[in-house]
Amino acid sequence: MSRHDEIERKLDPGSSAVLPSLTDVDGVTVMGQPVEMLLSAVYFDSPDLDLARHGITLRRRTGGDDAGWHLKLPAGEDTRTEVRLPLGRATRTVPAQLLAPVRALVRDRPLTPVARLDTRRLQHDIIGADAVVLAQVCVDEVRAERLSGPAHTTDWREWEVELVHGTRELLDAIADRLVAAGASPAATTSKLRRTLGDLVPPPSAQPSPEQRAQQLAQGTGAQLLLAHLAEHIGELHRQDARLRGDQPGAIHKLRIAARRLRSALKTYRPLLAADSAEAVGEELRWLGQCLSRARDAQVLRERLQDLVASEPEELVLGPVRQRIDDELSTEYQAGREQALEALDSSRYFRLLDALDELLESPRLTVESQTAAADLLPRLLDRDMRRLRRAVRDVARAGNPHAHDLALHDARKKAKRLRYAAESAIPVLPDGAPKLAAAAKKIQETLGEHQDAVVARSKLREYGAATHLSGENGFTFGRLHALEQARADEAEAAFESAWDAISTKKLRRWTRS
Repeated sequence: MSRHDEIERKLDPGSSAVLPSLTDVDGVTVMGQPVEMLLSAVYFDSPDLDLARHGITLRRRTGGDDAGWHLKLPAGEDTRTEVRLPLGRATRTVPAQLLAPVRALVRDRPLTPVARLDTRRLQHDIIGADAVVLAQVCVDEVRAERLSGPAHTTDWREWEVELVHGTRELLDAIADRLVAAGASPAATTSKLRRTLGDLVPPPSAQPSPEQRAQQLAQGTGAQLLLAHLAEHIGELHRQDARLRGDQPGAIHKLRIAARRLRSALKTYRPLLAADSAEAVGEELRWLGQCLSRARDAQVLRERLQDLVASEPEELVLGPVRQRIDDELSTEYQAGREQALEALDSSRYFRLLDALDELLESPRLTVESQTAAADLLPRLLDRDMRRLRRAVRDVARAGNPHAHDLALHDARKKAKRLRYAAESAIPVLPDGAPKLAAAAKKIQETLGEHQDAVVARSKLREYGAATHLSGENGFTFGRLHALEQARADEAEAAFESAWDAISTKKLRRWTRS
């Protein structure tokens, strides 16, 4: 499987337009003679055209010098990331490797042929100094047939410019030259979208970041909530693809996306009709649990490895590093397999369906139409009160185990307050970042405490196992004591961070 970024631009030539010579374009020395290719491509999609609706194409193409399966993903202006696989024997079954990046979109829905395109292509190499191919300009005569929905066949001609080793400045210059010859920018950048026509709604105009920020700042609570959910559902989709592609950090980031969504559903609960998001929240909790085994093993392995590395060699007795590495690496791999199994389950796909429904048809309360600037201080105050109660429970804990559990619960409440404050930044740009930073400090200090608690438990297991096997357990006992000291330091840091946030009234954080 190969992967590369494709930078191209399509133009519609007028009926009498003739492809001009491009040797007068700066940097071009030779325009190669045309090479004729006959291309035939079958495009695949779900019954609801989920891929096409997101600007994604998946095809099996024969002919030309890049015959094979092609998945094209939007990657910015004029740019798409193309993933390729050889043709193979299958003609109507999409290779599993190509489905991984889009599984969160298509889920368990079947992918079937939706269009067939036959193209007669004349391809010119655009050559610069030292015989370097800078770009390729193609004259395409296309005949397209819909295989989904109402039968329809159409023909058209288009010019296509694709960069090879050239620059975007060259792309602009060539496009300008072609427009001067009678072409116009194509109405759509995809042959498939042109073929499907009104079966795929046109992409909606997106406001600029400045316009979007202003809309949220002046909008209702519902607008802020839905924008926040859309952002993190999108992140969940991105990390889903990264995890399936074995990208570093994907499990952690996917888990965070699920946590942020679940936290938002709790903070903004008064804006949603009773029970409308309860089931979604529970399923997000399930997803987080499916990801936790691998992530927890990864964090613990790195922590203990660093701790051992900080010790003088003479104090590391026996195969300490090997025991830690072997066991936690195995645990991580088992956790990763569990996570991938969850991501291919019907339960996960139905969770994605429910998130889509939550965005497209939210059941909102009357309160959701309140101005976000008026609503958010009340919502943040609810989360702050929960954190205060959790901190009080720490002091009431009757034994060390209960004390550790209470601190862990306070950490979760601090994280919820942090996420809520971060979601409020577009509306409360002065105070919300400060509140988020203060809550994050509490979360981090308590996270360090919890990591030390988990590490001590594992080190005690290692110590007992080495004793039973007749090995020297000295080092594990020493590491256990070091982790106890780290836990004590973290708890002291938490108390300091809590003093800093608890002495301020919430209105000082949320008002400029």
